Amino acid sequence: MYVVVAGCGRVGSQLATDLSDLGHDVVVIDKNRRSFDRLPPAFNGVLVEGLAFDEETLKEAGIERADCFAAVTDLDNTNLMAAQVVSNLFEVQVVVARLYNPDKIETFHRLGINFVCGTIMVADEVLARMLHRNVDHICQLHTGDADLVQVTIPQHLHGITVDDLERKGQVRVALLIRRGETLVPDPDTELHGKDEVVVGVLKRQRESLNGLLGD
Repeated sequence: MYVVVAGCGRVGSQLATDLSDLGHDVVVIDKNRRSFDRLPPAFNGVLVEGLAFDEETLKEAGIERADCFAAVTDLDNTNLMAAQVVSNLFEVQVVVARLYNPDKIETFHRLGINFVCGTIMVADEVLARMLHRNVDHICQLHTGDADLVQVTIPQHLHGITVDDLERKGQVRVALLIRRGETLVPDPDTELHGKDEVVVGVLKRQRESLNGLLGD
């Protein structure tokens, strides 16, 4: 993938390094060139100095051919503006923004921005959203060992039952969203491609779900 990461703080530098180590093409944007010092000497991505939401800076970073964009600066408003510009103007398919202030969650929801809220393991969660596109994180349970996520059923699983999804994906299905209607499904309910289901999943079993979805 070709990925643009805006913000080279603790989260951005870790995210960029992880993506590069996985073999992806990575471009990092930051307004302060000294922030790039957080990247390891072996980092082989491209560095661009500038504002995350500036169109010319984004073009210099190659946003027009990017598969994914992550706005992970230390400012919510910057992340919000950058995510909107990249989504609406450049039509990048996968955009994830970091959110510090939970009071702004409704704003991010209303604008349809995929976000990660919090400070613990943020880089890991942003990376997971980039690589696993059928899973949208809702929240982490207070115990820290389980997540509530919204899953989009891919076409290759069309016809799978709720019971099969739970067994093969190691999840527990709570809700089914189909054509704008929310239902409580039975174990033998057949799921259709593009259905959305809300499930609970233990972190240690997340890979079972990702593997089933083909992510």
